Amino acid sequence: MKQYFFSVIVPIYNRPVEIKELLESLCKQTYSNFEVLVIEDGSSEKCEEIVQSFTSKLNVHYFFKTNSGQGFSRNFGFERAQGDYFIVFDSDCLIPPHYFDEVNNQLNTQYLDAYGGPDAAHDSFTDVQKAISYSMTSLFTTGGIRGNKKHVGTFHPRSFNMGISREVFEKTKGYILPKKGEDIEFSIRIINNGFKTGLLENAYVFHKRRTNFIQFYKQLHFFGTARINIFRFFRNELKFIHFFPFAFMIFVCFIPICLIVHFWVGLLGVGLLLIFLILNVIDSSIKNRSLKVGLLSAISSFIQLFAYGVGFFREGIKFILKG
Repeated sequence: MKQYFFSVIVPIYNRPVEIKELLESLCKQTYSNFEVLVIEDGSSEKCEEIVQSFTSKLNVHYFFKTNSGQGFSRNFGFERAQGDYFIVFDSDCLIPPHYFDEVNNQLNTQYLDAYGGPDAAHDSFTDVQKAISYSMTSLFTTGGIRGNKKHVGTFHPRSFNMGISREVFEKTKGYILPKKGEDIEFSIRIINNGFKTGLLENAYVFHKRRTNFIQFYKQLHFFGTARINIFRFFRNELKFIHFFPFAFMIFVCFIPICLIVHFWVGLLGVGLLLIFLILNVIDSSIKNRSLKVGLLSAISSFIQLFAYGVGFFREGIKFILKG
């Protein structure tokens, strides 16, 4: 069996605590044939000392560059990587010990030019983080297809947990967007260049995401704008399902108006919204074995759809006005 040498690329911006936790998890890997490249993207809160403290435990390299966005920071890492295969993690991920063994085995049994893996909630996560993790993978918000084989059509990897061969980078030249949907655009170009992609269900990471609902709102608002940004490059990549958060946002906004203009119609809207939230509470409570996480999941699911819808709407208006 071939022992692939992996180059792990981690862009980071003002998150020194996160990189420490990520590197600690990489020290626990059962497969050790990899290097780590930490790309500091013009941070004011630098993590160089933290990274250097791991040099006796990991084959880790630190680079500082001017701020250019995470997409171009990943390219910076790709250009300096020595591996056969490049792996990209977000800095807020924890990597389970079996991760590289799983990827190496997969590449030896059924080779993929590029892959993506799911995310999950770690036991150490706060209740809010567990609720946010639930809403990002729930049947009621994403259709339950994010990070599993129910995904319709060709699988599009996402950069929080993604691997590409050196050949993919050399042919595509990496990311062409610094942010705002850069990973979606990159995945589309990988597929359009004829490379084989797929999901590795057991190559999951524990993705911490945001630690509070305000940060989560901002992140999902950004995701909504990113979907329109992708539309600027690939007109056929805006699907019917992408309008669902926008429809949810409009529905929520019209409930107060309906209560004033046509009370019974507004009351019906309130009832439907409550049913949606209750279903999230029940499902999340069962999956997380916690009523508290279930109740918080109702909030996170509402935020996810509403914030995405607002971002989608605002960026869509900008796109229309600019012609």
